[in-house]
Amino acid sequence: MKTALYPGTFDPLTNGHISLIRRGCDVFDHIIVAVADNTPKKPLFSHMERVEMAREALKSQHNVTVEPFSGLTVEYAASRGACALLRGLRAVSDFEYEFQLALMNRRLRQRIQTVFLMTDGQWLFLSSTIVKAAASHGADVSGLVPENVRLKLEEKYARGEVRQGTPCLAPPYGGFKPLGDAGGDL
Repeated sequence: MKTALYPGTFDPLTNGHISLIRRGCDVFDHIIVAVADNTPKKPLFSHMERVEMAREALKSQHNVTVEPFSGLTVEYAASRGACALLRGLRAVSDFEYEFQLALMNRRLRQRIQTVFLMTDGQWLFLSSTIVKAAASHGADVSGLVPENVRLKLEEKYARGEVRQGTPCLAPPYGGFKPLGDAGGDL
């Protein structure tokens, strides 16, 4: 059985992540979605909130499990019997970082391959950061995240539970002026 580990912060899980997982299931027999605890990012959701949201969103995927993890990703993959790390690429900007990471992981564990899947075109623009920025301003993020995640985002922001992990909490420079009000400063 070929198992891949799909590691990430998933703060929050988006439909782009879901798409990649489903496509990964066509390549691998089993995918472990590994929700990272140790991250330099300041997540909006706690580690266990992210794990639970992912489990709920992926419960219908019979060959996917969601697990919390901490430590070195490639070592966790080895401990779980994974033969590969599954990674998604959206744009050239993702490639350089992912390439460096893949080379380091190969140096640490030569038998664990990194497999890249290109993001579906409809999710090319999507990131957890963009979703949080939009949701923090009250935008409807339906269709961008699983419904359970949308509800959790709405609930979190409605309660005022905002951490540094949420970008763009205020419009930059006091807000944007419509083009008609630019006063000739184009």
